[in-house]
Amino acid sequence: MEKRTSLALGLFDGVHLGHRAVINAALAQRENGLSASVFTFEPECVLRKNGGASGYIYTSTEKERILRDLIGVDEIVSPPFESFCRLTGEEFAQEILSRKLGAAHVCCGEDFRFGRNAAWDAQELMSFGRRFGFEVEVVGAVGYGGSIVSSSRIRELLLEGDIPAANSLLGSDYFINAAVTDGNHIGRTIGFPTINQQFAEGQLVPGYGVYSTVTNVDGTMLPSVTNVGVKPTIEGARRPLAETHIIGYSGDLYGKTAEVSFRRFIRPETRFSSLDELRAQIAADIEKCR
Repeated sequence: MEKRTSLALGLFDGVHLGHRAVINAALAQRENGLSASVFTFEPECVLRKNGGASGYIYTSTEKERILRDLIGVDEIVSPPFESFCRLTGEEFAQEILSRKLGAAHVCCGEDFRFGRNAAWDAQELMSFGRRFGFEVEVVGAVGYGGSIVSSSRIRELLLEGDIPAANSLLGSDYFINAAVTDGNHIGRTIGFPTINQQFAEGQLVPGYGVYSTVTNVDGTMLPSVTNVGVKPTIEGARRPLAETHIIGYSGDLYGKTAEVSFRRFIRPETRFSSLDELRAQIAADIEKCR
């Protein structure tokens, strides 16, 4: 028997409440004997759109973590954009959705576009579905707090440091999940060892400043304080990164992957006149996070 699939289609940058409505519609088709899959695009595709000028919210790894662990889809399909971007809408519907993925039911948002140059829309997908043997369910936009939930709005909130509002629209805490890289060990020399994590090329960097966070260390959630920025007190130019002090933790995480979830903004990033002044401020930040 050929595989019959319920597919959720979309870029899903952030996997926010609106995206989850589309994905949940696909998941509901399990009751009809279909497997539930997501066909999504590489995060870098955001950079091709005007709304993504500030960068994409989550990397492929982070997005997959949400889709698998929080939402529970059966399969994630995310082929290289170049492998299908030149297909016409008809070719995409027939070759990819129908033949390759065995779509019986397809879910998308009202603003979904596909095919070469994104020239086809959700209504045309419904027409192709009738021709190629799959149903199409168009899911309406989701409202929250009097406005439509969108990735562009969430990007604005993250850049402003409004973490509670961003988390509300995302449906879960904004987080970074990245390898711990070696740093200059300044934090350790002043009594507050930190882990450094780089943002991916093209990824959105939240507003520079200090945040109250929670860090997952081997399955244990520990309170932490995270500085996002360029460490202006330390001489030299550098890429923005997330530098996290895990309160009460003394282990070694270098080379491992850590997940840091953001809860609230504490203060803007500041250049201090001395390391002693920096040490005193970090101690104050930790007390706020406690």
